[in-house]
Amino acid sequence: MPIRHSIIHQIDKKPDGTPAVLHVSGTELAESGAHPFSGWLRALIDGFDFIEFSHTAVDYLTKLMEESNLSVGGHVLFAHYQQGMTDYLVVALLQHSESVTVSADLSVTPSKHLDFGNINLAARINISEWRSNPKSRQYISYIKGSKGPKATDYFRDFIGCLEGVDGPGETRTLLKAFSDFVTAEDMHEDSAREKTQALVSYSMAQAKIGEPITLDELSELIDEDRPKAFYDFIRNKDYGLSAEIPADKRTLNQFRRFTGRAEGMSISFEQHLLGSKIEFDEAGGTLILRGLPTQLTDQLRRAGV
Repeated sequence: MPIRHSIIHQIDKKPDGTPAVLHVSGTELAESGAHPFSGWLRALIDGFDFIEFSHTAVDYLTKLMEESNLSVGGHVLFAHYQQGMTDYLVVALLQHSESVTVSADLSVTPSKHLDFGNINLAARINISEWRSNPKSRQYISYIKGSKGPKATDYFRDFIGCLEGVDGPGETRTLLKAFSDFVTAEDMHEDSAREKTQALVSYSMAQAKIGEPITLDELSELIDEDRPKAFYDFIRNKDYGLSAEIPADKRTLNQFRRFTGRAEGMSISFEQHLLGSKIEFDEAGGTLILRGLPTQLTDQLRRAGV
């Protein structure tokens, strides 16, 4: 993974409202080998000097930070690198952590280090995707931070990006649609298990290579005899899903269906409900259910159970 350029500047700003002080570096790091921001990035790609690009960008970031009373300064990392055949640019705001160190004479002195485990503001731009597919909405990976949107809006404005597709939310909606589809089709447990495996395997494979889930392609995999069945089900029920959605690995890892039928009873639920809404007593062979569907409780109530 050769890094083409890398540089660090510092914005010294305290949360007490005092003016920010900018310290810019005149040399690149020793590495191997959007609004106005998008124009500067395009100029960089076309041959503009990397250090000049970083000076212009960090000066603009300082001005936006100055206008945000909730912002806190730090070291600003710019890194232009290549992974495989793909070009990336990373911009990250790095904070320090206080610690202590023991010197050679065994004395203890305060020490500062960059806290890479707690990066609250960072963006990675897939330059290759941005250039080859201008209509794409998935070429920026963005860390929002934990301080709320008001404290970080300036960084999003700096990059010049808008909120795109909610990967975890879209994946959860897709899995909900699939669960509804299984119920509506009244599938046998073996068929439901097979189709669940097809969905998860395909989606995880797409996530691994960084490609979106394509609904019509997924529909064909789920039912080869009726390749449009799941796709039409989603469209007819209006789940609000895009034709292509990013696959979220964490959400997919939590999804697995347990199904079973016996003596007029059919049970089907997702793995992530175990321990919260569903408890399994293996010794007694029983399930304890919480948060029953309203439709089911209404039926039981009317039956006088």
